[in-house]
Parts: sequence; structure tokens; C-alpha cells
Amino acid sequence: MTPVASRVAGWLRDRVGLSGLEHVVQTKTVPVHRHSAWYYFGGMTLFFFTIQVTTGILLMLYYKPSVQEAHESIQFIMTQVSFGWLIRSIHSWSANLMVATAFIHLFSVLLMKAYRPPRELTWMSGFVLLVLVLGFGFSGYLLPWNKLAYFATRVGTDIAGSVPVVGGFLLRFLRGGDHVSGSTLSRFYGWHVAILPAITTFLIVLHLVLVQRHGMSIPPSEERHGVPVRRMRFVPDFLLRDVFGWILALGVLAALAALFPWELGEKADPFAPAPPDIRPEWYFMAMFQALRLIPGGSLFGLENETYLILGFGAVGLLAFLLPLIDRRVVREGRSPLVTLAGVFGLAFLVGFTAIGYRAWWPVWATLLIAAGGWMAGRMAVSRQEGNS
Repeated sequence: MTPVASRVAGWLRDRVGLSGLEHVVQTKTVPVHRHSAWYYFGGMTLFFFTIQVTTGILLMLYYKPSVQEAHESIQFIMTQVSFGWLIRSIHSWSANLMVATAFIHLFSVLLMKAYRPPRELTWMSGFVLLVLVLGFGFSGYLLPWNKLAYFATRVGTDIAGSVPVVGGFLLRFLRGGDHVSGSTLSRFYGWHVAILPAITTFLIVLHLVLVQRHGMSIPPSEERHGVPVRRMRFVPDFLLRDVFGWILALGVLAALAALFPWELGEKADPFAPAPPDIRPEWYFMAMFQALRLIPGGSLFGLENETYLILGFGAVGLLAFLLPLIDRRVVREGRSPLVTLAGVFGLAFLVGFTAIGYRAWWPVWATLLIAAGGWMAGRMAVSRQEGNS
């Protein structure tokens, strides 16, 4: 460290108190094993969230959240503002990639049993963050005020309105009235740019503090080998690999945004008939497709679809409380029932998404990511063995 840098560091140390951060930098380590590659998806999700915040602030300078001006303001951004089309395309694509990496991070944590004590709150805060990420997608989908987003939002809020007892309240709370209107647009905009970011930022800080406090979890399958797990320093070894992953993610994002600019679509007309290809974003497609397969009718005074919606809610609650429910993993270091449920949940999401789009790309994408994670893990272990 140069004398100037040393004096600056000393000045900051006296004023801010950097001794705790220095201790973390000097002592923090990360386990190295055949599943280590999945650790990087948490940081990648945070990277995409940072891009979302940055591009979202730029879009706010021109976007006007009203029925009369929302569609036209985005049209202005895409045609009149310098690089406006690229900023909007990056914002839209990074939102989708953020959802994808958040799902990968959740399922990798689930299958590696990283929710075991003392990481219960780490899992719970991460699960709520995934719900908030989906909330970003749901609230942001309506903001362009195009035809597809308008009718998809009407269907989505109708589903929330079918929940027994509180459905009517939820419907009016989401829409700001009985119908999808300018009040809905203003409300979704407020959630999208103020309320959700504030809650998400608080939970991200909490999540990172908990990760730092308890460290990276080692999968029970690695602990059962009886061989001490090797570790790498967080700074600079793991951090440099993290940055390499962010650069790769940025390259994929830039290519998608430049080669496949996000379309604006036709302006919404509430009096026009619903388009035949109405559908939600891909991360809601599995649930949407499952609801479409439910036959019409009612049972014990409730619509058949309501039972499936309640089932989704129950699964979400069980997933949130998983660290408190799964005690077998604490006693025996293994939990095959949870593993089976996780694999079934992943197969449901991928399979029903493929059925909804009538395409195989969700299956190939999942297999490609799984193969990439396995190969990266094997390479990391081989490199460590070669160095030792």
C-alpha cells in the first residue's frame, strides 16, 4: 500500500471504524467442494438487482405513470432519448435474469440443505426476497400500459380476488378500485419504485449480515465424507471469481438487450376484447398453466381453481417455514423427503412452463445450467487438488 493510500485508510479507520471490515477481509473463507459453483448465484442476483436500480432511476426521469401518458412516455424513451431503447431493454432483460438467478439460488440452497441451524433466518429472509423479486416483476409488467400487460394484470388480480374471505379486499387493494385503471397503474408504480425497493434493500442488508455472521454452509453430503473441506480466502480468491461471473452475466445481458430489444406492444384499450395469446411473464407461467388445466365448477361453495390457489399458498408457507419443520436434517444430517419435494417442485415449474409455451427451451435451459454447475464444481475441486 502506498503512503497516500495508507494515510487515507488510516483516516477512514479513525472516522468510520473499518476494523470490523478489515477483519472480515483478512479472515473470511469459503468452502471448496464439488457444489461450490452454486454459491455464485446469490451474488449474481445482487448484481442484477444493482442494474435494476441503476436503469430504473434513469427510466424514472422520463416515465409518466398515467393512463394517458405511460405508453407514450416509454415510446418517447425508446425513440427520442439517446440510448433510451437500450436502457429500457437492459432493465427488462436484467429483471428476467434476476428472477432466474434468484430461483437457481433458492433451489441450490434447498438441495444443499443450507437452511439448517443456525441459518434459519438466512433462509427465511432469502425466501421473502424471492417473493419481492416476483413482486417487482408483477408490478413492473403493467407500467408500459400495453394490451398484453393490461389483460394479464386483470387476470392476475382476478386470481388474487378469488381467495376466500380476503379476496375482495386483495382485489381492491391491488387495483385501487374494482377495475384495472389509472389508479392501478399509479399504485403499481408506487410499489415498483418506492415500497418494494425500500423493503428489498432492508432485507438484502439483513440477508448479507446473516450470511457474513454464519458463513457459507457445507452440504451434509460433503460433511459425511469425513475429510476436512478445503477453503479459499474470500478476498481475493472468491471475490475475483464472483467478479468474473458478473462480467459473464453482463455480457449475456448486453447481448440479449442489443440483439433482442424489449418490445413495447400496442397501447391498452380497456374496451377492446382480450387477445387470444394472453399470458403472464414466464416465471408465473407454471402456476398459470396449472390453473388453466383445472376443470370449471365448484365444490363446497368454492370454485375449483380456488383450491389450487390455496394449495400454492400453503406450499409457499411450508417453504418459508422449512427450517423449523425439517428437524430430520438436524438429527441425521440428511432429509430425503425435502430433497424429493425440491426436485418435484423444480420439475413442476420447468415442466408446466414448457407446457404453457408449448416448447422445450425451459427443459434444455435447466439441464444446461445443471451441467454447467456440475462441471464448474468439478473444475474448482480439481484445481484445488492440483495446488495442494
